[in-house]
Amino acid sequence: MQDETMKVAGLAAPASIIVDRYGVPHIRAESLDDLFFVQGFNAARDRLWQLDLWRKRGLGLLAADYGPGYLEQDRAARLFLYRGDMAAEWVAYSPDAEAICTRFVAGINAYVALCEREPDRLPPEFAAMGVWPARWAASDVVRVRSHSLMRNALSEVIRSNVLAKLDARVDTLRQKLEPPHDPLAGLDRPVEPLPIDCLDVFKLALAPVSFAPERLSATLDEAARWRQVMAIGTVIRQSAGEGSNNWVVHGSRTETGRPILANDPHRMHALPSLRYVVHLTAPEFDGIGAGEPALPGLCIGHNGTAAFGLTLFFGHDQEDVYVYETHPDDPELYRYGAGWERMRVIGETIETAGHGEVPAVLKFTRHGAIVAEYPERRLAVAIRSVWFEPGAAPYFRSIATMRTTRFEEFRAGMAGWSVPATNQVYADTSGDVGWVVAGFSPVRPNWDGLLPVLGDGRFEWAGFEAELPWCLNPDAGHFATANEMNLPADWPRDNPIGYEWLEPSRAQRIAHAFTKVGHHTLADSMALQTDAFSMPAQRLGELIEGLAGRTDTERTALGLLAAWDHVLAAGSGPAALFEVWWTRHLRPAMIGRAVPDPALRPLFAAGDPAGMLDALEVFDGSSVERETLLLDTLGAAFADVAALLGPDTATWSWGGLHKALFEHPVGAVRSDLKPDFDIGPFGVGGSDSSPMNMSYR
Repeated sequence: MQDETMKVAGLAAPASIIVDRYGVPHIRAESLDDLFFVQGFNAARDRLWQLDLWRKRGLGLLAADYGPGYLEQDRAARLFLYRGDMAAEWVAYSPDAEAICTRFVAGINAYVALCEREPDRLPPEFAAMGVWPARWAASDVVRVRSHSLMRNALSEVIRSNVLAKLDARVDTLRQKLEPPHDPLAGLDRPVEPLPIDCLDVFKLALAPVSFAPERLSATLDEAARWRQVMAIGTVIRQSAGEGSNNWVVHGSRTETGRPILANDPHRMHALPSLRYVVHLTAPEFDGIGAGEPALPGLCIGHNGTAAFGLTLFFGHDQEDVYVYETHPDDPELYRYGAGWERMRVIGETIETAGHGEVPAVLKFTRHGAIVAEYPERRLAVAIRSVWFEPGAAPYFRSIATMRTTRFEEFRAGMAGWSVPATNQVYADTSGDVGWVVAGFSPVRPNWDGLLPVLGDGRFEWAGFEAELPWCLNPDAGHFATANEMNLPADWPRDNPIGYEWLEPSRAQRIAHAFTKVGHHTLADSMALQTDAFSMPAQRLGELIEGLAGRTDTERTALGLLAAWDHVLAAGSGPAALFEVWWTRHLRPAMIGRAVPDPALRPLFAAGDPAGMLDALEVFDGSSVERETLLLDTLGAAFADVAALLGPDTATWSWGGLHKALFEHPVGAVRSDLKPDFDIGPFGVGGSDSSPMNMSYR
């Protein structure tokens, strides 16, 4: 490693950054003020391109650099910025939150200034794209909300289309509800399907930045063409795949007698990475762990006394779709109560490369941002989200909780955690281990949040849940979460918090690991984080056990799966056969069987594994019909894999199909840089149903 001394204005005393052999920076400063300044400086030193793109995407400033092809995305992002009282915003996190952000962005800006003086320090992406990094304001850190995962507006719109034509039982193939619930119960009118495109603007606000030559060269007249992201089902499927695992084990159950905390947040792999690992040391604080490059502090890690980790999601439903009747003579008036209420209309300008300032109109109701208008139907659609509340900058409440050293303090701090909804696990050197559910959970007095509702005043939030589940030192000696429905058994059934969870395969496998006799070790936790066992494969294996097969192909396929251990190892041929069968043949066939209308089938995407497995095990047809479904699709899958990997089953491998490729966004427009910027592909094991979560397109 090379030593370097840099003189940077803004530090009160000398500070140091030591980068270890793993690439982790260890930052030491003489005060918290200087510590967060250097954290910002070092984040920019490592990730300035990512930080700059994060800020411009979130604030709606992309078009100034990249042209009219980004106007619609800028407008969409601005709809979901925090626009409330900044004093209330800052105090929601910690008394020193504004001071910390001020120092953090001062550090980022100091590195930008250094690049201005020494252009060779500028990351190569800027030159490749012909842009320059901008300076930050402290409020930029918290005003951007749309980088966080939320639920369940997209599902509400899909459900309105499904239930308008099919029954709730069929919809469980798309999304199983837990606790069991009928979304049609209590409705006093037929379900009205909302246009599928009504959330295009919302999806665009959530979308990452993409580059393509035709988008970068778009003219002002072509700006509106860059409004659509992808099929709505694809968006649902990708967000559902981003689950996480974590667990704590009490010292009474461990080999060393000390607690173990394990955390594995399964967010989408990207280049650069979403997470950023750092060690921060000052007289007032010493902590190491992960956060996001654009946030000061840590949200996963430990401070020498207490360790903390999180998973997304807990089952909170933190957003709602509102539908408005608009006035026949004035579409900016919407019915509310006995009269009409005017939308709040904000006129802004968006700086656009080559075209100067282009006007943008943003509209809001009392509930939130208008994302679609249909004047001919006298209809408008808005999103109400926890994002619009003070203190809802994703993860930023951790600036306070990372400094707690007792469970009671940690739990109290988590009462102010807003977004995203998380399972938080905790362990400390006193031996305490615990679990806290964190996130603002809207109280809906008269509806369940599963379908769009009228915005005329009949469906209003009544604040947020005051009490959420938690435990300290559980009797079992351990506590694990994997985004499954994990409300405590004694939790009031009339307060479900939410109904949409991820399927329980990972949770079931983790729970099984803790049934073993003996003490749990660090090696056990490490192995469990990389465990590729598939519970769906095991359950389907039980369904096909004893089937004879009607052809040589079916018999060969059945034989491969019968001898398999249900581990989705990268080198496993049966794993390749199973995943191709399960995702490309069996699940689509089940959707095709249950959904007669081909136009509705894309809304189910790949389906919910839990709902699919339940439907297969408690089949609504004859045993012969189920056997035919299983064998027909298995035979087709075998032929599919043979076409993909060759006729010799001995050469098949799951990693031959299932590859991790880390594509740098700039590679889409600079193919000459792809060999240096892209990483991979690598054959990998696992799936979204294994503890080692490896979901895929």
